Amino acid sequence: MLKKYIQTLLVVSLVIAGVVQISAQSGSFVYPGEELTYRVSYLNISLGVIKSVTEPYTLLNGKKVVKVKVYIDSHPNIPFVSLHAVYESWMDSSASYSLKFTANTEVEDKKWEFDQYVFDYENRKIVADKYRDKQKIKSKVIDIKKRYNDGSSLLYAARSLLFSKKSLRLPTVIMDDTVNTIINFGGVKQEATIDASSYPIKTVYFGGDADWTGIYGLSGRFEGWFSDDETRIPIKAKMKLYVGSVTIELQSWRRGTWQPPKAD
Repeated sequence: MLKKYIQTLLVVSLVIAGVVQISAQSGSFVYPGEELTYRVSYLNISLGVIKSVTEPYTLLNGKKVVKVKVYIDSHPNIPFVSLHAVYESWMDSSASYSLKFTANTEVEDKKWEFDQYVFDYENRKIVADKYRDKQKIKSKVIDIKKRYNDGSSLLYAARSLLFSKKSLRLPTVIMDDTVNTIINFGGVKQEATIDASSYPIKTVYFGGDADWTGIYGLSGRFEGWFSDDETRIPIKAKMKLYVGSVTIELQSWRRGTWQPPKAD
């Protein structure tokens, strides 16, 4: 149960670090080679690290797509928990929505579980398959009417909508289920501080609610601060638990010569 709880926190933290998108204007935020690493903590206790890597453009079914790879690792000092997972997401060329998603998760020592989502928009369905020891153990078909994002394609989503000044109810797939996320993009400018920066960072704030209430104590409330510049990089986020708050904070980055913009 503890391992599942930590896994849920790390996965949902990833969602909040990126949130969801409904209609990206372009793939202008796609930067092959970008690496963003986040520390996930609860009551200032490190739960784990999430690293997102944007890979070079590739082809899926003959079409140019954006590919993102995400590494999730629990902190080695957490007792009785060793979580390691690798997520891969294929998105359309504008990074607007998911086309395919896979997750490799270590469920026991040296034993991995493989999940795959295929987003079949032409036939309005998502096919979700689960494998263990290379044997299919579960298959699920989810009927859909809209385009969806998965748990690791979301990094570019909120970056597109950051200045939209809209409140939106958006569809996403998380933990083998379809949910909605209400996001309020008010365009409020704020300062944010993180340990990795020696100065306050100029950011844009947003908040919202996810309908994941009740999952291992998650209440669904979240807040985010993204860099107030053309990259709109997620700097910091918080999510509410019944007993406190989880913080997701940018720890390191690689994106050309980019540095966090200084607050005035």
